[in-house]
Amino acid sequence: MKQEIKINKLQHIGIPVTNIEVSELFYRSLGFNNVLKSGFKFDGQNGTCIMMQQKDIIIELYQMPEKQLSEIRLRKDGHVDHIAFDVDDIGATFEILKNSGYTILEEQPVFLSFWKNGCKYFNILGPDGERLEFNQIM
Repeated sequence: MKQEIKINKLQHIGIPVTNIEVSELFYRSLGFNNVLKSGFKFDGQNGTCIMMQQKDIIIELYQMPEKQLSEIRLRKDGHVDHIAFDVDDIGATFEILKNSGYTILEEQPVFLSFWKNGCKYFNILGPDGERLEFNQIM
């Protein structure tokens, strides 16, 4: 019997940016407010992430470490990196998708010190390589 995946809502859309300060000002001009700022590590270097919110819409803007920025700067069009779905039980969701044969990019849900008590997430690949994130705010 196939288990149903319980998705509550679209949680956020992740967008890589080349200048987090400029992007924050742009989204502020559209009525978004910065509700979270946090650093993260990627390949041993520091990156920055902010969550911009307007009503029920959250946009994750993140600036990769300098080493990875060249790839983003080469794009001619904008780039939505991932779509994140809010779930109640990240462990159960992970097991359902794993047992159903989806291509999961992480070996297990990953903890980030975002939000008050952190969050856990993992990604699957869609048929065209799009990343779909499942995320539980702890």
